[in-house]
Amino acid sequence: MASLRAGHKAARQRQPARPAAPVPPPPGPAAFDFSELPQLRQLRMHRAAADLIGLDNPFFRAHAGVAGATTVIDGRTFDNFASYNYLGLNGHPAVNEAATRAIATYGTSASASRVVAGERPIHRELEDRLARLHGVEDAVVMVSGHATNVTVIGHLMKGDDLILTDSLVHNSVTEGARLSGAARMNFPHGDLDALEQLLSQNRHKFDHVLIVVEGIYSMDGDYPDLARLIRLKQNFDCWLLVDEAHSIGVLGATGRGLAEQYSVDPRSVEMWMGTLSKTFSACGGYIAGSKALCDYLRATAPGFVFSVGLSPALAGAAIASADLMEREPERVRRLAANGQRFLARARAAGLDTGPSAGLSVIPVIVGDSIGAATLSNRLLARGINALPIVFPAVAEKSARIRFFITSEHSSEQIDRAVDATAEELAKMREENVGFSSLVKSVRQTS
Repeated sequence: MASLRAGHKAARQRQPARPAAPVPPPPGPAAFDFSELPQLRQLRMHRAAADLIGLDNPFFRAHAGVAGATTVIDGRTFDNFASYNYLGLNGHPAVNEAATRAIATYGTSASASRVVAGERPIHRELEDRLARLHGVEDAVVMVSGHATNVTVIGHLMKGDDLILTDSLVHNSVTEGARLSGAARMNFPHGDLDALEQLLSQNRHKFDHVLIVVEGIYSMDGDYPDLARLIRLKQNFDCWLLVDEAHSIGVLGATGRGLAEQYSVDPRSVEMWMGTLSKTFSACGGYIAGSKALCDYLRATAPGFVFSVGLSPALAGAAIASADLMEREPERVRRLAANGQRFLARARAAGLDTGPSAGLSVIPVIVGDSIGAATLSNRLLARGINALPIVFPAVAEKSARIRFFITSEHSSEQIDRAVDATAEELAKMREENVGFSSLVKSVRQTS
């Protein structure tokens, strides 16, 4: 036994030693640091360049109260030219009361997709109201104007289709086209001869073809030749979508948009797209057109089927705004008069307003992003709130201040804004403010 135990002990002594426990690697970051993204690094470089020349960020300033012809920033009142409140209906007592009634009846949320359990009578009331306003059979409302274009274009168009867009259409249109997988071709802004040539060369290669234009272009403030667009789409068997985000409530004798402006039958256009955030004092988007189209979108469009229904308060506000616009057409006339006054005075002062028709949107083109931002800040110092539009939203050489005109602006406010813009722009050019000043600052610090 002693010998056996000695053998076992010797065998144990011959076994290799157990390896030491591995040392765990140092812990990695809890989450990805998005500040390492190249895109964010570029944003920081832009901000650093602006800081270098003492340029304040003109964006994301907090406004107190209702945005109308005036606004309050940091306790100070400014003449406001940066609001979509074209007919002065946001904050109107009747609009506020309608929103309050809707909340009392339905609460603040539809609480579900309309397909599932979120349908409320006020939704169909709004859609009927929008259809009557546009002069078509039906309308379908969604919770976002941007998402309306994305989901409708992305859903209707397929890989064998073609989308032809004006070069200045809104980002929501380009995103919808990208989502669809359809081929896309741009034609130069407002150039319907170029559009006709593209149709002649390419229509036969595709199943469906959709032409997309805006009622009033949000950057330039002009509008397209609807009568010719209708002839083209009929001759080449295409669909036409008109984005009326900035033209409903603005164009036409009573604000009914581009069709009223041209006195054409609105049923000859397949899709009228609009937003609720401007004339209608709410938030959301819609498509107005045939009942067949709207029924199809209600049943199948992902941005409708899989999204919560529009807030009842927003629906109530939009209905009340549409009613006020119809009952008080003088609001549309005042807006038109204000836009024409601004445009005439701006041109007389030598300001570059591009092709603007002098309605709800009037740009003053500065020429580079730094100059546009500088001019915006100088106007703010003089009590005028007007925001710059810079690259990449527009081409760098087309950077601008964009003035939104409303029915509530006074003649004095318009004259003051034009005079201040002309004076400050002249001073900036004397001082050579713009991209060249940035280059000079960089060279002095390097």
